[in-house]
Amino acid sequence: MAHDEAEVVAKVGGEVRQIFVEEGDTVSAGQVLARLDGDRLRLALAQTEANLRKLERDYNRQQELSQKGLVAKGTAENAKFDLDALRASYESAKLELSYTEIRAPIAGVVSARHIKVGNTIKPNDPTFRVTNLDPLIAYVHVPEKEFRKIAARQPADVIVDALGGEHFTGTIARISPTVDPQTGTFRAEVEVPDPTRRLKPGMFARVNIVYERRENALQLPRNAILDADGEQSVFIVANGKAEQRRIQTGLANNGWVEVLQGLKGDERVVVVGQAGLKTGTVVKVVDTSAPAGAPAADKAKAR
Repeated sequence: MAHDEAEVVAKVGGEVRQIFVEEGDTVSAGQVLARLDGDRLRLALAQTEANLRKLERDYNRQQELSQKGLVAKGTAENAKFDLDALRASYESAKLELSYTEIRAPIAGVVSARHIKVGNTIKPNDPTFRVTNLDPLIAYVHVPEKEFRKIAARQPADVIVDALGGEHFTGTIARISPTVDPQTGTFRAEVEVPDPTRRLKPGMFARVNIVYERRENALQLPRNAILDADGEQSVFIVANGKAEQRRIQTGLANNGWVEVLQGLKGDERVVVVGQAGLKTGTVVKVVDTSAPAGAPAADKAKAR
């Protein structure tokens, strides 16, 4: 299981004055995580603001004098250029001061804190790591022959062995448009929401992607089917004798195979002991079971 995460780095240097979150805390995007000493930057901002106010007054005076023809027009234009440059410096100083508040770039959980109160840090020093756990992402490498069967928004069953084989419902979010020539697979991303937060990044999972469903399908255990020369068949019991039936199969899942042709569903199918049977062989049924959605299943032996 993977996740989205962001390393939070300092954009300005300074002493760490306050820390507002700890590891494990849930934070929102833009939330203040810590605050640095901003005294120097506040003084620089105040000085720039004072210079800006003075230059604005000078510019307004130059404008009045220019309109009365008392100063050259170029003098007022130069004052306008100086004013624009100082306004840009003022906005830059405001931005620098805002960087003393270290903020979360994404919503999630604080998964690491790298600073303490009193530390002096430099620009680009790591401060926190924020991890987005909702949803987690499972990366699945699918054989290229299945490419046309996989599509975005398909459901997926995610089984996590570390949680006792618990099942989670996921959805295919993205599919890589290219196939890895070395492995012959393409990558699909499965989003797995987990409001309970039982899933953890780094857990291994088994993913079953449902790309086709058949309602009321006739099924047989895989071990009941004989495969010879590319043809599939089963043995049924009729009037105490074995009878071989050729069948055509469809989808397979968890040891069960769909039967498309060859059986109606009311036959007694031999699932154990059929390897030594032939059509017409008298058989004795030694056990009978009938799972839901399947023909009656028999364990039989020749007599």
